Amino acid sequence: MMSVYGEGLIDLVPQPDSAANPALAALRPALGGGPYNVAVAAARQGASVNFHSRLSTDAFGQALAERLRAEGVGTAHLQRGPEPTTLAVSALDASGQATFRFYNEGTADRLVEPEAAPADVACFGTCSLAWEPGASRYAEVLRSLSARGTLIALDPNIRPAFATEAHREFLLSLLPHVTVLKLSEEEVEFFGGEDALAAPVVVTTCGGEGLRVRTAALELRVPSPRVDAVDTIGAGDTVMGTLLRLIDAAGLGPAEVAGLGEDAWREMLETCAAAAAITCSRAGAQPPTLAELG
Repeated sequence: MMSVYGEGLIDLVPQPDSAANPALAALRPALGGGPYNVAVAAARQGASVNFHSRLSTDAFGQALAERLRAEGVGTAHLQRGPEPTTLAVSALDASGQATFRFYNEGTADRLVEPEAAPADVACFGTCSLAWEPGASRYAEVLRSLSARGTLIALDPNIRPAFATEAHREFLLSLLPHVTVLKLSEEEVEFFGGEDALAAPVVVTTCGGEGLRVRTAALELRVPSPRVDAVDTIGAGDTVMGTLLRLIDAAGLGPAEVAGLGEDAWREMLETCAAAAAITCSRAGAQPPTLAELG
């Protein structure tokens, strides 16, 4: 059983060729948020996963909740409130890479009161660990679950809005409780290099060049399949959701994951890279199903 903790929000995604000035392009609302995408990615591949968050009772929040149920994600721990839904306005560069500006003052996800529900694997990350008061509450749950032996995965998903020294120190304080840390190459630099990352397993996404894993015993890189990318929205979340689905399906605990050998890691990362490539081939965060992965 997996638990994913964090925000669900609305991505406002610019539509190509909808305006002469790209800054004035029409915006299409899409259901998103890093943890939300992780939960959907894992569920689409057959994982048993619960989503822990607080969603608005507004129309956007209702759409987010309905999709979770349609995807088979458990919502028993989903809280609701009258506060508005967080909005993330995205911009795409020529390669399809997305940047985000957040509108989150007084939004529902920041007021969450999460519980440390029993789970084999628990995932945390993105905005929910940067925006108070929810961030401190999620951190308390993370530490509590780790103390019980739950495998903790962390995906910081650093955005310019919270790429601060204070946030770096907050995240570093969580690493003693984390087994799997997933980062982009840029995020490794944000933390001051790999020597600063005191987690048993560090998985790094390297864009079109693939994925890398580092443990105490090995370092391994696998390439990404070549694909005509539409955008990269949700690609990293697909990697995390796929990896945790594989770990959960194998029944691996923290020590077992930290001790995996090269062959096991190669197989898992190749699956993760294939899943992310499919997501990049489609607009928005649309991770593949298990059938699509073959």
